[in-house]
This record gives sequence, structure tokens and C-alpha cells, in this order.
Amino acid sequence: MSKIWRYIPAILCMLAIFISSSRSGDQLDSVLPWVQKWLPGLADFNPMHYVAYFILGLTIAFAMGKRAATWTGCLLNIVICVVYGLTDEWHQSFVPMRTPDPLDLLHDGIGAGVASLLVLLIYTLLIRRNPRKYTS
Repeated sequence: MSKIWRYIPAILCMLAIFISSSRSGDQLDSVLPWVQKWLPGLADFNPMHYVAYFILGLTIAFAMGKRAATWTGCLLNIVICVVYGLTDEWHQSFVPMRTPDPLDLLHDGIGAGVASLLVLLIYTLLIRRNPRKYTS
């Protein structure tokens, strides 16, 4: 049962992405000036794909546990994020003033890939520092 709880952050992240992508173009345009006060260089929400899927990649790695710190786990994490991104782009095709964009999917994959590789790197470094603690 405790392993199931590890998936809650990933599910919440997916829910947040779904809710964000459910906003129409007009709704997003009305929020952009407020966000630009906090992030002045932000011209649009495209960079947020990197951030959202980086966080999703981290939450999926958390759900996967030690398996996320293997090359297979890393690849699986990226595949899960990209497949979710694909469903999200399809979902956007039904939202007014929004369209699916293959570039968004690329940005999603890059964000997830960076997160997965970061998890792999950190875990590898931790194993080198203290092999008994992280391999048993």
C-alpha cells in the first residue's frame, strides 16, 4: 500500500497540467501579464512546458523509487511523460483557441529527460559516496 502513495505527487502534477491546458487562449492571455510581473522575460507560456514536465519527471521518478535511477527507469520515465504530453496535446485540440503543437511535445520530452537524467546522476553520485546505504 505504501508504494501506491508514492504516485500521488505524479497524479497531482498531471492534474495540474490538465487543468492548465484546459484554459482557453483568452484565459491564458488574461493571466500572462500577472505572471510577467514575477517573470519579466516571459513572452508566452511555452517555457512552462519545460518546467511542468521537469516536475512531472521528478514526481514519476519518486513514484518509481530506485528503479528510476537506472537507464531503463530513466527511459521509462521519459516515455511516460511524453505519452502524457501526447494526450495533453490531443486534449488541447478540444479547448477553444488552443491547438496541439508538436514543438510543445518536444519541450515536454526535454523537461522530462532533464529530470530523469538528473535523478540518475544524483543517485549515481550518492552510490559512489556511500554504496552500502543506497544499494541494499
